[in-house]
Amino acid sequence: MSQSPMRSVGPVPIPAIKVDVLGFRFCSKSVLQITTTTPGGYLLTRIQSCWAQSNRIDVRQVPSCCFSDFTRQRLSQVIISTGKSDWPKEVTEADGTLAAFLSSANERLQDGRTQTRNENAGNSRQLPPAGLFTQNDTRRLSIQNGSHKSFSEDPSQETVIVLPDFKVIADVPRSPMGAETLWTTALDPSYGRLGANSRSDSLRSWALPYSCVILLCSHKRRDKRCAVAAPVLEKTFIRYLEREGWVVHTGLEDLSGNPTIESSLIKGLESEIAFETQLKALGGEHKALILYTSHVGGHKFAGNVILHSPRGTSVWYGRITPHDVESIVKNTIINGQVLPTILRGGMNLARPGCETLHDW
Repeated sequence: MSQSPMRSVGPVPIPAIKVDVLGFRFCSKSVLQITTTTPGGYLLTRIQSCWAQSNRIDVRQVPSCCFSDFTRQRLSQVIISTGKSDWPKEVTEADGTLAAFLSSANERLQDGRTQTRNENAGNSRQLPPAGLFTQNDTRRLSIQNGSHKSFSEDPSQETVIVLPDFKVIADVPRSPMGAETLWTTALDPSYGRLGANSRSDSLRSWALPYSCVILLCSHKRRDKRCAVAAPVLEKTFIRYLEREGWVVHTGLEDLSGNPTIESSLIKGLESEIAFETQLKALGGEHKALILYTSHVGGHKFAGNVILHSPRGTSVWYGRITPHDVESIVKNTIINGQVLPTILRGGMNLARPGCETLHDW
């Protein structure tokens, strides 16, 4: 029985140069540890070969199959509190859950919004390559469950994380009305990161108090590979982040005693400016949040890692092993550079004039 060609086993050095691609920086100082044998390895090998021959990679020339359906179709992530690490196979079809209610509300309320927004944008704007987005391209929702717990006093209410808006929303009722209120106040694509200016609901929101949010798919009932990979990756991220002097949380901090975003709106402050100032300060706090999430798309990309920053950028890495984590921590989380050989896609990465993903 013939065997498939294997990728090289062991560290594969990439030339130590910086390359400006689509206005952002790829870091090529990393070492990619290759330990698996999968058909997808051929694609990464081709990218490595191209990288070794040139000091510039144009991701517009990378085959679209490099990016999963997740990176091509979904942009904003809503992570709902469950306190669990595994869920029903289809979380948006589980009766009586906020994920199911929000999925229905999104289908109903989103209808027509995307078409109108695209028509208003016109045809002159240059589109990014497949798998790379700006925050204004679309607001299609990826509705997921998360391992964090709700800090609402009412057990029938959830605490929701909205990314890349980088905020937490508490006291969301687990009901159709609660889902609709969440959508109309915070998820409507016509709003900015702060959501609706005029509100009569009782939802409370805060900026996520972290320099980086790391999402690991652990959804065993969708794919056992993710459930096996997530705990190992979590431990490895904690080890390397703490080695760099970072504080790491594996559960969302209770923010209920902190001033809310709504209190700033009520006081008539320049809300967007104040929110941005708050987010800018988070970068220097060296504090990370690691959460397990339900299915993010692309089982073949296990282990799946998604990194979000206060700047509103996100980087989606695939086929991550513990050997890759040190490079991700040093190069992407700390230095704000992208590792091309493991890149699935991302958002707000094209940043002309910026040295790193962390630059404002």
